[in-house]
Amino acid sequence: MPPRWPRKPSRRDPEFRKLDDRYTYAAHLAVFLCSASGLVFFQQLYRADWPWLLPLLGGWGLGLGIHSFWIFFVARYPADPGLVELPPEANEDSAEAG
Repeated sequence: MPPRWPRKPSRRDPEFRKLDDRYTYAAHLAVFLCSASGLVFFQQLYRADWPWLLPLLGGWGLGLGIHSFWIFFVARYPADPGLVELPPEANEDSAEAG
């Protein structure tokens, strides 16, 4: 169950952006762990010689490490007055016109 947000969620809200980025990171981590464990399981099951497996998982793990570093140490979430968010009505009008 997602957490309750005390106000309408918006990417203009720094706290919401931070939470959204961490949810995205958690999804990235979950997909990596499921995929990696599945690939290693089938490699062991079939006793396969897959020379591409270690570089694939190593590269993906490196990308995940960079994502971790960015989310937890680099990213800052100041209030951004320049970010423009269209109301839902404007999105529907532009979709109907196109």
